[in-house]
Amino acid sequence: MACYHRPDANTLQALKDMANTLRIHSITATSEAGSGHPTSCCSCAEIMSVLFFHAMKYKPHDPKNPNNDRFVLSKGHAAPILYAAWAEAGYLNVNQLLTLRKMGSILEGHPVPKLAFVDVATGSLGQGLGAAAGMAYTGKYFDKASYRVFCLLGDGESSEGSVWEAMAFASHYRLDNLLAIIDVNRLGQSDPAPLQHKVEAYRKRCEAFGWTTEVVDGHSVDELCKAFWQATMVENKPCVIIAKTTKGKGIEGVEDKENWHGKAIPKDKLQEIIQTIKCRILEGKKLTPGQPVESASTVNIEDIQLGAPPKYKHAEKVATRKAFGTALAKIGHSNDRIIALDGDTKNSTFSEMFKKEYPKRYIECFIAEQNMVSVGVGCCARDRTVPFVSTFSTFFSRAFDQIRMAAISESNINLVGSHCGVSIGEDGPSQMGLEDLALFRAIPTATIFYPSDAVSTERAVELAANTKGICFIRTTRPETTIIYKNTEMFEVGKAKVLKKTDKDMVTVVAAGVTMQEALTAAAKLAEEDIFIRVVDPFTIKPLDDKTIVCCTKGTKKKHVITVEDHYYEGGLGEAVAAALASEPTIIVHRLAVSGVPFSATPAELLERFEIDAKAIVKTVKDIISN
Repeated sequence: MACYHRPDANTLQALKDMANTLRIHSITATSEAGSGHPTSCCSCAEIMSVLFFHAMKYKPHDPKNPNNDRFVLSKGHAAPILYAAWAEAGYLNVNQLLTLRKMGSILEGHPVPKLAFVDVATGSLGQGLGAAAGMAYTGKYFDKASYRVFCLLGDGESSEGSVWEAMAFASHYRLDNLLAIIDVNRLGQSDPAPLQHKVEAYRKRCEAFGWTTEVVDGHSVDELCKAFWQATMVENKPCVIIAKTTKGKGIEGVEDKENWHGKAIPKDKLQEIIQTIKCRILEGKKLTPGQPVESASTVNIEDIQLGAPPKYKHAEKVATRKAFGTALAKIGHSNDRIIALDGDTKNSTFSEMFKKEYPKRYIECFIAEQNMVSVGVGCCARDRTVPFVSTFSTFFSRAFDQIRMAAISESNINLVGSHCGVSIGEDGPSQMGLEDLALFRAIPTATIFYPSDAVSTERAVELAANTKGICFIRTTRPETTIIYKNTEMFEVGKAKVLKKTDKDMVTVVAAGVTMQEALTAAAKLAEEDIFIRVVDPFTIKPLDDKTIVCCTKGTKKKHVITVEDHYYEGGLGEAVAAALASEPTIIVHRLAVSGVPFSATPAELLERFEIDAKAIVKTVKDIISN
């Protein structure tokens, strides 16, 4: 069995010196900015020193190198000390630290990926460990590489349930390449944390979740060095170091005092405090990070294709959720970096089709959607995988913050929501995704696919795999009729005109199940010599407003009707109305779900909320008669 070799006295002193140097940088930068979290930085100074200059292996001038150990600062408000560590490692210029939080600076108040050494944005607490778990899962099972993943959490954020979702996930999958450190500095933002300095309570909780746990004095570089080494000896279990620290450590008159969270040290007190800390620095041995092992393979995730075109019969009925499963399995065959994650709904979302083909590339995340999204974000960090994350569309609403942070993280995650709208029927409103379009339309980096049949669904999956940013594919539970030829090709932001004549009275824009209703309405109206133009937007964001405007202006009444299985707020109708805001001659009529629905058959619910063919026919006739 390997034995621990304690670092020599010079190394230990150098680590202490580095910790105090990082303190000085953090205090100075936040004071110059006039805001920030110096006390949160100072509590973890020794942790960061030992991490970056003793435990972690990385190339400081190549932060994105796939062989490097990863670091996630879950307590993102301590960003100044992260920047200080990279400055001392040589990647940043020390003078850059004084630009913290200033306009045009790359050093923002919380970490964002515009910095090459930041893989995921943090600052919304409780999410870092889930992303770190995704990176660790990728390292262990996909890359099969030697790099390790470190995540520094604050004690306050351990009140977030998502932290414990991540704890359960990492334990279940035996992520022995994952090491979490909880900085137990006792104080939160406005009050002490619930457990304050009861480190044994933290130990029991973490051990109950299956983690190897070590409690240390977080200001002892000696204890930290040993604990980090011990973690490397553990197999088949993740490790957590519970570090008992003092908030504001090293700042006289501020240490362990309430009401200092998020407050910079006043400039008139700065020099005295800095001088006191400087007196503890001996400036001896110079520290350099250890070099990583070159064990991560080259990955290619460009130009992902279905491999085989859709194969459906004309007028055949296939649920788009099933077409998603078919397409996912196809692109999985063409690229071994396609992975799937699901939250115990794989037999409903049809991601199980992918699992059957590629069981080692499927991650069961169980009923923990917040963590599932974070894990997916971690999996695709540094472009190591192309993840497709699926569940019922309504359950993504509980992970909205994780999705919001994924956008800030510049993540290329793909999310697939099935069982949208009232068309799921008897299961009732708790299972009906009726807010999902609104949710994703609010995300600045999102592309929203809403395919109307199996052919377009398969192409949506292919396009999503190659589209940067967050992609959301909205799939439906009921079987819908094939309306496209298998050879039909699609583009992001390009609509399809399915019905068009010179005698069209109005334009109808629909998607998913309501497209089937629109086509039925068009056939019924045609029997009465009333013709309508039918447009399938394919993507709700970006919306092909040019096609919609052109189609509507080409009709006799210049009215457009939107029909959607979604609430009025934030959906297809609002997207179209917003796109046509500068077209005063066009009038928009919106048909959508009003009020909370209930259990009934899909047909009954479509009729009750007036988003079926009958309602479309009535609306068209009302427009004509008026």
